[in-house]
Amino acid sequence: MKKIFYGDKKDQFGEIRLPEGEGPHPVAVVIHGGFWKEQFQLDLMHDVAEDLTAQGFATWNIEYRRVGQDDGAWPNTLLDVGAAFDYVLELSKEYNLDTTKTITIGHSAGGHLAIWLAGRHKIQATSDLYVEHPHSVAGAMSLAGVVDLETMHDVHHFRDTSIGAEPNNPVADLLKGSPQDVAERLKAASPLELLPFNVPHVLIHGALDIHVPIGISSRYQRIAEELAEFVKFVELTEAEHFMLIDTKTEAWAAVREEVDLLLKSI
Repeated sequence: MKKIFYGDKKDQFGEIRLPEGEGPHPVAVVIHGGFWKEQFQLDLMHDVAEDLTAQGFATWNIEYRRVGQDDGAWPNTLLDVGAAFDYVLELSKEYNLDTTKTITIGHSAGGHLAIWLAGRHKIQATSDLYVEHPHSVAGAMSLAGVVDLETMHDVHHFRDTSIGAEPNNPVADLLKGSPQDVAERLKAASPLELLPFNVPHVLIHGALDIHVPIGISSRYQRIAEELAEFVKFVELTEAEHFMLIDTKTEAWAAVREEVDLLLKSI
């Protein structure tokens, strides 16, 4: 494993791991979750990156500026993830990578970012998130991902108001406003709003998830299929939120199988 900076900020770095053999290696860009918050870091995905590397991928486990940092949240959290993904092309100058087979795989908030990267080319030029000619995602995978920001916002709002708690909404924190108040930001940041984007992607979700409701993924799939998007939804009936990145579980074995199928399809 080698730590490499893709920018000049302290959190603009990633960890590259290379599999055995000369390559060229397919690339998995690995993205951690934690509701985009500062206290959660890329070590959450170390085991995932190690396992995928053993499976034959060059893995690029990325860090990014996050909510709670002075320069985190909108737009820098998303811009960092985009820059880190595009940096795969720079890495290929030193390492033998098959950049035509670059996939994204993210958990929770990282699942949002993994699918968002696949649709990033649909962002309008007027948006703060617009980048000309971004690197192409060959396939994307969301593990219990927040693929619909507006619904996730509403879920948290309902939870808070139902128990009389002070508002604590991670989606509003990311966007620096509610989806209703910053509608243009929502359109550029939410994968659901960018559909269709013509990239094969897979949503894997545990039925026992209490952090990100499985209905977010199932609803996304229904809408995506209505738009003729190629999307596969896998429900793991006995899995909760964190089992999907625990490489010792049957849930992770199912994830690995889907990663293999995704790679074969691109």
